[in-house]
Amino acid sequence: MAHVISDECIACGACLPTCPVEAISEGDIYSIDPDVCTDCGSCVDACPVEAISAG
Repeated sequence: MAHVISDECIACGACLPTCPVEAISEGDIYSIDPDVCTDCGSCVDACPVEAISAG
């Protein structure tokens, strides 16, 4: 199951370089493409506001 980014996202960009499959897209609130996400969890550890969780 893909990870999701909540409304708590501050769009800081900390998660972007951690995703090995480039499933994260920029925006006011970042998003994770569930068709690309491999559920590795690297983005969860990178998020400073804990806005990323298992979907």
